[in-house]
Amino acid sequence: MMMYIQQIITSFIASAAFGMIFNAPRKALVQCGFAGMVGWILYIWFQNMGMNPVAATVIAAFVVTMISYFFAKKYKTPIIVFSVSGIIPLVPGGLAYDALRHVAQNQYDLAVQLGARAFMISGAIALGLLLAEVTNQVIKKAALPRKL
Repeated sequence: MMMYIQQIITSFIASAAFGMIFNAPRKALVQCGFAGMVGWILYIWFQNMGMNPVAATVIAAFVVTMISYFFAKKYKTPIIVFSVSGIIPLVPGGLAYDALRHVAQNQYDLAVQLGARAFMISGAIALGLLLAEVTNQVIKKAALPRKL
């Protein structure tokens, strides 16, 4: 349980801090932190349940983007403010760093494995964003009144 509390706090701070770096409005920083926190906790939770990291990333990115749509509409702020800050904890920067470190150490077999994992997780983030966009468009179309 203590690990989850640490993960919640650090992911919230990381997302909100990136929002500050990204020049998000001050009134939106808490929401930026919340979006990142929810996405990261979902990712960790699915990982602990034994789910593939790529699938866990798709789900977490989808949820972060849907939360971002909600906050964008509620606070009349561009969605990118919330989605970029919220996605930050999911970005596989550590894997990419390790891959390049192994290239520098001439351990190419391990570097290729780590690079492929980082690439797949990056693609999973993009897929989660895309699925959320499609879902949002379907919801918008369903809510529009139909003309006869």
